[in-house]
Amino acid sequence: MATGGSNGIATRPLGTTGVDVSMLALGGYHIGVPPEAEGIRLIHTAIDNGITFMDNAWEYHDGESERRMGKALAQDGYRDKVFLMSKNCAHDRTAANSLVKLEESLRRLQTDHLDLWQIHEVTWADDPDRIFAPGGAGEAMLKAKEAGKVRFIGFTGHKSPAIFRRMLSQGFPWDTLQMPVSVLDANYNSFQREILPLAQAQGIGVIGMKSLAAGHFFSLPEGTLSPEEARRYALSQPIASLCVGIDSMAVLEQDLRVARNFVPMTAEEQAAAVDAVYHHAWQGQHEPFKTSFDYEGNEARREHGLPLRTAAD
Repeated sequence: MATGGSNGIATRPLGTTGVDVSMLALGGYHIGVPPEAEGIRLIHTAIDNGITFMDNAWEYHDGESERRMGKALAQDGYRDKVFLMSKNCAHDRTAANSLVKLEESLRRLQTDHLDLWQIHEVTWADDPDRIFAPGGAGEAMLKAKEAGKVRFIGFTGHKSPAIFRRMLSQGFPWDTLQMPVSVLDANYNSFQREILPLAQAQGIGVIGMKSLAAGHFFSLPEGTLSPEEARRYALSQPIASLCVGIDSMAVLEQDLRVARNFVPMTAEEQAAAVDAVYHHAWQGQHEPFKTSFDYEGNEARREHGLPLRTAAD
């Protein structure tokens, strides 16, 4: 599944795209958290150490994450060293708005194309209907790919495998999808149990995320499972890459160690890890992104009539 990468970070095939990507992807949201200079330093250091898959989204920090990443990649030829992904945050799910947002992402990222463009937060029951409707976002994804503005297309979400099943039932030529992959996910409304087999059957590359449940993993009782073990569990699943949130050099160094020293868990080790968190996970207690709408961005919240999140939230 994995091949030799740079600086000890292995690469893996991205589905049937013919492209290999680093087993870790640098999460774009967290790049907008520290001061700009530190965010740019994190991007450069990650790339220099073999994390060459860059995640982002049009709406992260109101475009600031894309702007910072674009600035970082414009320096010293870094753009040519990475597989660059951003997300389509047109939550009206129209083709017209999608293409406007794509051009804005390209401008902020200072590039003429994305390696991967994914529909963001497919978390609403009517999202598949809107995406595949005439004039829907699906048309924009195909048009952008045909025009060479993006190389590959996919979608993301963290709410329900049932919505993903509908996204995968249309015969649409998705290249990738991005979803929760964790020991917690394995115990409740599980994407990895329900969606991974479907993606594999269709040759779709899977990008894991929320291996630490958006930080809620740290609410587990001390001694349940270490963060390093949780990362290792997620990386032991048949995924192309694991998107990790990195907002400091300390976190970056920790994730680099996990990747460089990675040995897949045996089936027995995986089962033990899932069982270790069962009593804390079987109702989604530590996955509020599945059980509430507290984790949707403001573009989705505007579209669906929810109160907007503020910087204090």
